Amino acid sequence: MLRIGPYELHAIVTGRLRLDGGAMFGVVPKVLWGTRAPPDDRNRIQLAMRTLLAIDQSAGRVILIDTGAGDKWDADEIDRFAFEIEGDLLGAGLASFGLGNDDVTDVIVTHLHFDHNGGLTVREPGEPKRCRPRFRKACHWVHQRQLDHAHSPAPKDRASFLERDFTPVQEAGLFETVEGDASASPLPNVSWFVADGHTPGQLLPRFHDDEVRLHYMGDLIPTAAHLPVPWIMAYDNEPLRTAGEKQRVLQECGEQGLILFFEHDPNVAAARIDVSRTRPEVKEAIDV
Repeated sequence: MLRIGPYELHAIVTGRLRLDGGAMFGVVPKVLWGTRAPPDDRNRIQLAMRTLLAIDQSAGRVILIDTGAGDKWDADEIDRFAFEIEGDLLGAGLASFGLGNDDVTDVIVTHLHFDHNGGLTVREPGEPKRCRPRFRKACHWVHQRQLDHAHSPAPKDRASFLERDFTPVQEAGLFETVEGDASASPLPNVSWFVADGHTPGQLLPRFHDDEVRLHYMGDLIPTAAHLPVPWIMAYDNEPLRTAGEKQRVLQECGEQGLILFFEHDPNVAAARIDVSRTRPEVKEAIDV
């Protein structure tokens, strides 16, 4: 457990999946990425789906950052992505802290790709084709550019957006949109970092107090293997913009000692980074 400001921070793994290693590392040759992320016989690498839970006991605030892929998948999709999502791992994680869905006050939606926020909705009992919001009492923070893009995605990333994951949330009036690139966060001890290289309006929260700063990396730096600036996913819409955004974060790692939280790394949840070498590397794993 890590404490920052009024929050206790806890990582919850909501499941695992596998995606093509070449797509995950873009122009980086397999001979390089394969040593850091060994692929299976279908060239897929294992990835975690990791949520960050922030609890402010004094204010009664319970924040989730991203919600995993959810459980609305058929057998062919489970095989294609090698999903490991048996049981309600997010619910179990909340329950381990004495919490349930209706205790969640805020959900920070980094972006609306299915592996990050398929868990925003669940199927209506007895009506498998209908979905409803899972966190019906929570304010769902999302950037307006991301919400607009999700409804009209580019051909390159259309398959990553599933209307069932977010349209019910929007129809229920649960989205609170963030505008621009420098909006102040209404959540205490939280600021926004907006990244557009992977997908427009990726909303990455940073928790901070006078001593500690933790930056949730989403798909800007999805795993520790993606720390080198050129190691950028082929999924990204604007890879050169991603490179600039990564450079900003890595510079702040050196200046401020940022802790980076990795949503997809199969082994490392969070770490301080050594940026003094030619290639940035994990300096110290942090227990979250």
